[in-house]
Amino acid sequence: MVKILVTGAEGQLGSEINAIANQYHDFQFFFTDINELDLTDKVALDAFVENVKPDYLVNCAAYTAVDVAEKDTELAGLLNTKVPGWIGKLAVAHNFKVIHISTDYVFDGTSYTPYTENDLVNPESFYGKSKLNGEIALLKESKSAMVIRTSWLYSATGKNFLKTMIKLGLERDEVKVVNDQIGTPTFAGDLAQAILTIISKTEDKECIWKPGIYHYSSEGVCSWYDFAKSIHEIYDIDCNVRPIPTEDYPTPAARPAYSVLNKSKIKRIFGIQIPYWRDSLKKCIVQIKK
Repeated sequence: MVKILVTGAEGQLGSEINAIANQYHDFQFFFTDINELDLTDKVALDAFVENVKPDYLVNCAAYTAVDVAEKDTELAGLLNTKVPGWIGKLAVAHNFKVIHISTDYVFDGTSYTPYTENDLVNPESFYGKSKLNGEIALLKESKSAMVIRTSWLYSATGKNFLKTMIKLGLERDEVKVVNDQIGTPTFAGDLAQAILTIISKTEDKECIWKPGIYHYSSEGVCSWYDFAKSIHEIYDIDCNVRPIPTEDYPTPAARPAYSVLNKSKIKRIFGIQIPYWRDSLKKCIVQIKK
């Protein structure tokens, strides 16, 4: 039985992995969040890993409050930078593979073509810097670790742009949304499926485990404005969505103006099939309405 330890299990991605775990009968899952395991407690982390003896650790845990991270640098740095390094050391000591989730915020958004894994990184926010440093710390410690960068993650659970737009759309006659930040919304359920497909194909010897950095987001490109319009259209919400420039909606943390990710590597190496973002959005909204 393949043992998979999932950290941050109550977050968007961890919850989606949990939702499909019963489809994988050869895997034994250990789902943990802060109540079961405080990752910032290195002694507790060591002891937990020693007890479980996982074959894979999927690290979905992160400090994701992007704007708050600009001030709460100590905790954000601990969770996003130091913890991945600790996990990397444990992976070597206990011989398990790691899949660690990172972000499009490692880029500055000045590109006009989808970012590849080899493109220059230049985060403009503390959150982005802490996540980039976490990638570096993990890959320095463990040569068999995998980093998957994703973008604009949403799901039927937790706090996210999708849930906010539904709430505001039902409460207000008009919402203002930036239209000059371009990227791709990513349904956490699709990423969860991709992660377990990678593990499954590795175990079945369909694919060879190739560590390093990968990109995963839904197919297609849009602005936050386009995303909001689609949410209201699919949910059947009658609300005027007004486009505004980023300068009219200042935030403590800088966002990349363009953060579309090139997914050709993960598709080529692991045969991952990626849905179009609007198709996945429809699927998620059906879940919410239930």
